[in-house]
Amino acid sequence: MGAGHGHGHGHAGSRHRWRLAVSFVLIGAFFVVELVFGLLSGSLSLLSDAGHMAADVVTLGAALVATRIAVRPDTTGRRSYGSYRAEVFASLLAVVLMLGVALYVVLEAIGRIGGPAEVSSGPMIVVGAVGLVVNLIALLLLRAGAGESLNVKGAYLEVVADTAGSVGVIVAGWLVAATGQALWDTVIALGIGVFVAVRAISLGRQVFAVLGQHVPEGIDAAAVANDLAAIEGVRDVHDLHLWTLTSGMNVATAHLVTGDLSDNHAVLDQARDLLRRRHGVAHATLQVEPADHQGCDELGW
Repeated sequence: MGAGHGHGHGHAGSRHRWRLAVSFVLIGAFFVVELVFGLLSGSLSLLSDAGHMAADVVTLGAALVATRIAVRPDTTGRRSYGSYRAEVFASLLAVVLMLGVALYVVLEAIGRIGGPAEVSSGPMIVVGAVGLVVNLIALLLLRAGAGESLNVKGAYLEVVADTAGSVGVIVAGWLVAATGQALWDTVIALGIGVFVAVRAISLGRQVFAVLGQHVPEGIDAAAVANDLAAIEGVRDVHDLHLWTLTSGMNVATAHLVTGDLSDNHAVLDQARDLLRRRHGVAHATLQVEPADHQGCDELGW
């Protein structure tokens, strides 16, 4: 039995912690401003964007905490994979909050249709413009890490949705001012809610793919098995499993059946290097078995 390990993980989320921290401060400060002016102006689109800002603040805060927990050493001996999944759960929280905000906004918008509403367009336009600037700064900060960390991507998508919300607030304020019809505020708020829900569902699918231990996106399990089987000395490959621990940390286990004269050390080294270089699997646990070994087919899963 052998294992090819690569324990020196470069943790994607922790490298971008400072981006999360700066974004958290910026958006947290603006949330207070937007909430106050939303209440004063009576704008549903402004209040809906403030609600989404609140979700941003919670999401960014959770993402920050998760990046700290993820790299914390395990002193209990019970978390054999460490606490890296903390970031995935933080992304799941972002999904739940985004869906909650979207549901609230849509229901509130539907409830306002046909009813009287007084909306002050001036504060909507000014606060929406300031919010757009704040969100664009946060987007620029988080964009670099969104492609590497699911945790940062969750925060990034939150801010993307909120940027769309700020644009919606500006458009709603302009339409209300131009037409005198407060209905535009409700219509734009409804659109923001739908947009947020779509983004949340997209992120949710990625989160559940990780939690469900699906084969990582971009990796072909059949191709991995064929490449391992092509290694000199390997006769067969079975019990191959591929999954993602957290963003940028793909894991594999496999049983390699070898011939009697095979150099098992060489097989392990080649298999480990192949998985790392060709398929992006940083950590592989590989079991080498002689061709006459029995017992691996006893389990039915």
